[in-house]
Amino acid sequence: MQKSDDMPLWVFLAFSSIERRKTALWLIWSCVLFTVYCVPWGVLFPEPAWLRSVFLIEDWSWFATMIPLSAWYGLSLRWLDGHGRWPGPEAVPAARHSP
Repeated sequence: MQKSDDMPLWVFLAFSSIERRKTALWLIWSCVLFTVYCVPWGVLFPEPAWLRSVFLIEDWSWFATMIPLSAWYGLSLRWLDGHGRWPGPEAVPAARHSP
């Protein structure tokens, strides 16, 4: 993605190596799914025992990291969609405000 003069740095850093909106959506959904995985389910529900072996995370640190990361990607996508910055046929038209 090319950085324009009016693009905020935080948006550019989020998707600097992503060229397509579809790829950005994959990144966001994978972050959301990993965020759900990072909930320490074994701590919340100690029984059954197999739950602890499937979900290896035993503290809230990964979850606390993934929440702002997912929000950052989501807000960056929203900014790009609102300003019509995706190249090619995937371009989302800029939002029109009614008077």
